[in-house]
Amino acid sequence: MKINRMHKGNYGKIKAFFDVETSEGFIIKGFKIIEGDGLFVGMPSVKDKEGEYQNTVYISKEDKVKFTKLAVDFYNDNKPDAYNQVPDKKELKDLF
Repeated sequence: MKINRMHKGNYGKIKAFFDVETSEGFIIKGFKIIEGDGLFVGMPSVKDKEGEYQNTVYISKEDKVKFTKLAVDFYNDNKPDAYNQVPDKKELKDLF
């Protein structure tokens, strides 16, 4: 898996949006880096009829810990000068 695109900005508690590309070529859009008790990854979600957000992607707790570390490292290591620029894609090795 690779981080395909990352948009950094100041969206309240959300610090960045990013997409992931699988080795099979599927692109999963809508991941978020969120600031809470430290930075963590929010899964893509949709708003239901009651106004609650429901995740559309699920991964195990163990894999989410690995995924969060890799995504936050990418966020911290790659601070582009211009909004919407992402340096070379970073492999998310040994995730799944």
